Amino acid sequence: MKIITTAILLGVTLLAVPLFSYFFGTALSPLEWNALTTLITIAVIAIAATFIVGELNNNNSQVDKIWSLLPIVYAWVATDYSHYAPRLVMMSCLVTLWGIRLSINFGLKGAYQWRFWGGEEDYRWAVLREKPEFNPKWKWTLFNLFFICGYQNVLILLFTLPTIVVLQHSNMPIGLFDYMAAGLMFVFIVYETIADIQHLKFQNIKWAKVKAGKELNEHKKGFLDTGLWAHSRHPNYFAEQAIWVCFYLFSEIASGECINWSIAGCLLLIVLFHGSSNLSEELSSGKYTEYASYQKRVPRFIPFIGKIFLRSDK
Repeated sequence: MKIITTAILLGVTLLAVPLFSYFFGTALSPLEWNALTTLITIAVIAIAATFIVGELNNNNSQVDKIWSLLPIVYAWVATDYSHYAPRLVMMSCLVTLWGIRLSINFGLKGAYQWRFWGGEEDYRWAVLREKPEFNPKWKWTLFNLFFICGYQNVLILLFTLPTIVVLQHSNMPIGLFDYMAAGLMFVFIVYETIADIQHLKFQNIKWAKVKAGKELNEHKKGFLDTGLWAHSRHPNYFAEQAIWVCFYLFSEIASGECINWSIAGCLLLIVLFHGSSNLSEELSSGKYTEYASYQKRVPRFIPFIGKIFLRSDK
């Protein structure tokens, strides 16, 4: 049933985006359609490549390897179609900074190898593969095609589509609100970087102690609850969502429309992170006895503001 739901959601998404682009806002010109067609072609190739490689190698983290790279490609392709309009150059530079940072973080976790099809697989895929609903194997194969490779690749394309809206309005000059959106996006990139560094340092020290047979002390609880992680259970997820909301803001500024069809990407990304965090929390609750207490005192995503809601629930 979950596989069918995922497939339906993917189909609805693929239909909704062009329909919204046609009926709402400024209609796409031949230039924007050409740019969008190019991006879709790249996405289709990415879906096929990640699915085939993942199936042959039994490693379903192939999309993870290109998650930080494809948005850079998409952004600069749109920028090239605009003949390097200043706003799109700004957006592409920010996406490049985001992508380099995330690629380094993936690399530090062992995601990349000289044999590109190798590398560490996200532990959650292994857990999901063992669930009864994905047996026999053909069910997992469909899930890999429609969600892991299909839906996620489409999502990567969708949350970079504000570049197409900006391409429509590439003659609009950069203003104060652009710099504000750029500043916010940069702040969240730094925020996510700090969160990832704190988590990686914690895990490295914890596992080094485990292997050496040393006392775990402050690492005994098994999960990180200090630094940014004392204010949000998933500060990296929170920042990632905020980054792409800021990216969408550029399309609002350029078009002068409060809502345009390219909002679908950042909204679906928020839905994805909610589901992803649900799985992570389910696994963490099963492994760490103190995690339930951590869930009660620390908000899932939004720091500080989220604590107000937690207090109000008591």
